[in-house]
Amino acid sequence: MNQTLRGFVKKELLQSLRDPRMRVLLLVMPIIQLSLFGYAISNEIKNIRLVASYSPHDYVLQDIYDHAMASGWFIPAEHVTETDPYRIVESNQADAVLVAPPGGFTKALGRGDAKLQLLINAVNVTKAQSIEGYVSTIVQNVVTNDLKAPQVTLPVQIEPRVLYNPDLDTSVFMVPGIMCMIMLISTMVLANLAIVREKEMGTFEMLISAPISKTEIIYGKTIPYVLLGMSNFPLILAVAVFVFKVPMRGNLLVLFIAAFAFVCTSVALGALVSTFCQNQQQATLGGFLFLFPMIMFSGLMFPIENMPESIQWIASIDPLTHYMGLLRNIMLKGGGTTYIVTHIFALVVTAIVTVALSLRRFHTTLQ
Repeated sequence: MNQTLRGFVKKELLQSLRDPRMRVLLLVMPIIQLSLFGYAISNEIKNIRLVASYSPHDYVLQDIYDHAMASGWFIPAEHVTETDPYRIVESNQADAVLVAPPGGFTKALGRGDAKLQLLINAVNVTKAQSIEGYVSTIVQNVVTNDLKAPQVTLPVQIEPRVLYNPDLDTSVFMVPGIMCMIMLISTMVLANLAIVREKEMGTFEMLISAPISKTEIIYGKTIPYVLLGMSNFPLILAVAVFVFKVPMRGNLLVLFIAAFAFVCTSVALGALVSTFCQNQQQATLGGFLFLFPMIMFSGLMFPIENMPESIQWIASIDPLTHYMGLLRNIMLKGGGTTYIVTHIFALVVTAIVTVALSLRRFHTTLQ
């Protein structure tokens, strides 16, 4: 390596590592993310909320339910207020419901015509496929032990009823998630670069010296990106519905309200990140370090239920988790009032807190 090239390399390394923020972004954050994701992310479907509808005398179905709980795949569904199996799944109180035939599964098994119905919430296609496989394995194992007969002669027929995505079409599950990612990237990244660009171009001081308040500067730099994000949403929604055939079963106005709450939160997060950065290089890297965890903990690629309970709280404060749940619930299930209000409220609270932190950071960095 000649002396000139060596000088350029040394200069770039020193420039990149001179700032303590860049050293943290480049050296510390990747280690934290790797440790966190390695502990949290798993492809194995677990913690499936299961309900079994059976009489006290239906000991075989009760045995199936007990084996399901002992398998490590299923957990009891808590706070079930509905009695109708369909309503239990529709209200998101359980992921799957086992329904015994009239007279009970034990008696039907003795007659040789046992049919066991399984209701599955298929909003998450991967989870739905796993549930059917898990239940089939458990039922066959339990009945084999009870009858002491070879598995091929068992008179058991499981009738899965797949709700909200009967064809188990992957695009119906993935497209709403991709819509969330597109909106997050197009709003958060742009808002993130807005203030930093002013600093890098040297016009930030002019804004500060202008006869406007600091609050007006923040709002003036973020509101345009809220408008851009909302103007982009109808186009994305149209492509999802008309090109990828994602159903639209809920109220369109409610969907737009949810989108507006998320866009405001996303832009506010971008503004907050920008207050920690001095140039566009830091802003880009900082935005990526926020985006990656938000996507990983949102449930787009890995079910949140698979994560250890000790870190599931991270998903609960992830705006993308709430918006993705809202989008899938409204579009695929029609939307439940309690679910919608809860998650929109979470987005609104996150947006308010983030804006307050952005204003506080903005005031601090000016002093």
